[in-house]
Amino acid sequence: MKPGNELIFAALGGSGEIGMNVNLYGCQGKWIMVDCGITFADPAYPGIDLILPDLSFIEERIDDLLGIVLTHGHEDHIGALPYLAEDLGVPLYASPFTAGLIAGKLDEEGNRQRVTLKVVAPGEDFQLGPFGLRFVPVAHSIPEGNALLIDTPLGRVFHTGDWKLDETPVLTAGAAPETLTAIGDAGVLALVCDSTNVFNAEASGSEASVRAGLTEAVAAARGRVLVTTFASNAARLKTLAEVAEACGRRLCVAGRSLDRILKVSRATGYLRDLPELIDVDQAMRLPANQVLIIATGGQGEERAALARIAGDSHPIRLGTGDTVIFSSKQIPGNEVAIGRIMNQLAAKGVVMITDRQHHVHVSGHPGRPELEAMYRWIRPEILVPVHGEMRHLMEQARFGQACGIPQAVVQRDGEIIRLAPGKPAKIGHAPVGRLVLDGDVILPADGGTINERRKIAINGQISVAAAIGKGGRVLGRPQLRLNGVPVEEEREPFIAEAAAAATEALLDGGRDREKLREEVRLAVRRVATRWTGKKPVVDVLLIEA
Repeated sequence: MKPGNELIFAALGGSGEIGMNVNLYGCQGKWIMVDCGITFADPAYPGIDLILPDLSFIEERIDDLLGIVLTHGHEDHIGALPYLAEDLGVPLYASPFTAGLIAGKLDEEGNRQRVTLKVVAPGEDFQLGPFGLRFVPVAHSIPEGNALLIDTPLGRVFHTGDWKLDETPVLTAGAAPETLTAIGDAGVLALVCDSTNVFNAEASGSEASVRAGLTEAVAAARGRVLVTTFASNAARLKTLAEVAEACGRRLCVAGRSLDRILKVSRATGYLRDLPELIDVDQAMRLPANQVLIIATGGQGEERAALARIAGDSHPIRLGTGDTVIFSSKQIPGNEVAIGRIMNQLAAKGVVMITDRQHHVHVSGHPGRPELEAMYRWIRPEILVPVHGEMRHLMEQARFGQACGIPQAVVQRDGEIIRLAPGKPAKIGHAPVGRLVLDGDVILPADGGTINERRKIAINGQISVAAAIGKGGRVLGRPQLRLNGVPVEEEREPFIAEAAAAATEALLDGGRDREKLREEVRLAVRRVATRWTGKKPVVDVLLIEA
């Protein structure tokens, strides 16, 4: 599909799911991409941490892709760039803070010099083919959140990115209502809008409001205090530094991602007034009531600092009388992992505080009052909900139309929408899917490797090695090795029976080696199924002697 004199929208990620945001706009033969994020794996992907979007649709049209524009620096919007941007071969456009985060990721991957990264100041206009673009500052839980105003010959789009309203921001402020009203006055064809908190009846609240709740919780603590929050929330780091100072505690930061955020923040003019930090060793030597630690891992990530602290594999030690404050929201899907860490901490006698006990967190996404205000300012002809599961998208479409927006289009990943000319309509489907980062290799999420791994994880694996002499004579008893097959104390009698079944199959299978291998595989698996109810993966090696 090559866009003609029309305006097309298609999501390759982030519509019908939370995370992995990738959006395409097409006009007059050209495309731009907005954001290129990841999502995090769950137990359905054994051995996998990161999931990447399948960009095959735009890769097949790579000569028409003009660039990738990044709204802000969260992983679900920029996380795939270190692995995919080099192959796409187009420039990246980002504000200074976001560009700093991207540059660090590209450096870690070793391809910084092979990717063009262009820094665009908020409010600055730039042109990519038929697309005129401008970053419009919005408040969010990371510095330099931006909406995109996209001007095309077929109409203007206001793409919100992730946003909220914050009357008392700590670091960076969003555009004033007057600015957004002026954008609406000039005419907006489509509002492509964040749906994450559409079910929240109340506004998300100001970042500055969190300070009082955090101060109260920290002041009441008697031992060490550890606060876990999203590393990218630089405003929360500033607030916690102020809380530490107010409570007479020294500040310690634990976690590589926090170190990275501090480095980029200072390089771009933020967080330069933080008090002197102490290291982990100093934090453990000082009296417990004189320390406040900020650590990563509030979502239950196995390798993050909090998980290692809970598991006693980190230099920071917590015990009875210490407090952990979860200054973050549980992302859906992480409840089990977070609960596991909480149970480990509880067993140590650690007191835990969440936003259910104290006002220690505010969301970075808009509730219904904020959405209604944005509708009133922008006044689009069409609402396109994104950044949410299907229930979020459908609810925002209903809410937007109830607030007076004439039309709403609910789309999911892969559905190609013509926004103009004429009424919005679904005109096609782009292939979409997931890729996994497996070590240093990118693979299909549901390809042979991951499916094999799932089968082994569920059913176990048996290796069979047999020596075959001249004329197909079986030399000795076949050797078996088991992995994850639930026979436990009966291992030896099981192996004996399975080996006997393999020998019988070898004697009866003829000389066709592939047929012989398959007969042995089936014979051993039948024994395993009879013993365990499982169907393990059986690999057969025939050795010609």
